[in-house]
Formats: sequence, structure tokens, C-alpha cells
Amino acid sequence: MKHRSPARLAELKAKPFDPSTIAKAKFSPESLAKVEPLCAIIEEAFSGVMLGDGVGLREGQARDDYWGDKAKCKSYRALDEKYDWSSIQAAELNRCNSSLSFFDAEGMRFHLPAFLICDLKGEYGFGMDFCLTHLSDYTKTQFALLSAKQRQAVRAFLLHIEDDPEYESGRPHIVRALDEYWTEVG
Repeated sequence: MKHRSPARLAELKAKPFDPSTIAKAKFSPESLAKVEPLCAIIEEAFSGVMLGDGVGLREGQARDDYWGDKAKCKSYRALDEKYDWSSIQAAELNRCNSSLSFFDAEGMRFHLPAFLICDLKGEYGFGMDFCLTHLSDYTKTQFALLSAKQRQAVRAFLLHIEDDPEYESGRPHIVRALDEYWTEVG
């Protein structure tokens, strides 16, 4: 079972979840220490990446919630972080989780490390396996701007979650994506 941060545990406790599920999700400093090296790899690979003209986090949410309302999307974009992906809070990533489906390549490159690290720290409530393993022609375009180093960081993330019991149901998809798309890059 994935370990949850204290903040995520408090959020779970506030909802009507089964108490045994919450008890299994206890956060431990040891679990955080295990993911710190992988977080550092992701941070280094995506260091300095800015949003540019890409789709922002809230803008992506607006695209999901307000199809065709360009004024609404523009107003949401004005609120988006554009320069420092690491400053995006876990609560915002959870609130705007459907934005992953609406990012363009620039938006995905900017937001992906925040989502990956949030997931590794047990603060993301949705899991990143689906986004990275159910690949269509469209989703592949979302990853088109990733450098070799960034692709290696994503591969390291997938290798990390491959044997995680939390991702057991997604394991066949993870293995296939590692073999067919997130292959090692020289």
C-alpha cells in the first residue's frame, strides 16, 4: 500500500473512507527517504522548465469543465503558475487532476515533474500510472518535448512503481509501456 503524507492522511480522514484503508496508508519517514533519490532525479531532469505558451494547470481544468468557453479558459490561465513547477501545491494538483488529459506538450513537460513527485510522496490521490501507460497517438504528442534525461526520469518513476502493491492492477500496463515506449534512452 502506498504511504501517505500526514496532510493526505488528514484529507482521507475527513472523507467517509473505511478506517482500515486509512490505517494501512500510514506515512513513515522511511518511506519518504526511499523516494528522495528518485525525487532528486526528477527535480534535476526538469530543472528550469517553464510553462511558456503551454496549457496551464487551471487552464486545463477549465478546458475540462467549460468546453468551448475561451474566456473562462483565459481567466483560469491568468491564475496558473508559469515559471516554477515545484511551487505547485499537492492540493492544487489533486484538485486539477483531469488537467493531465488536456495538457499540450509544453504543459505536460512543465507539470509532469510536480505530479510525479507529489505521487511519490504519497500526496497525489489518483496515481500516475494511467497517464504514463495508456498511450494513444494523442498522449504520445503530450510527451513529445521531453528530453532524453526527462524520459529517463519518467522511466525511473515507472520502474519504481512497477512492484508497488498500490499499482498491482496496472502492472501489465506499466511493463508494456516500459518495453514499448519508455525504453532506455542513451
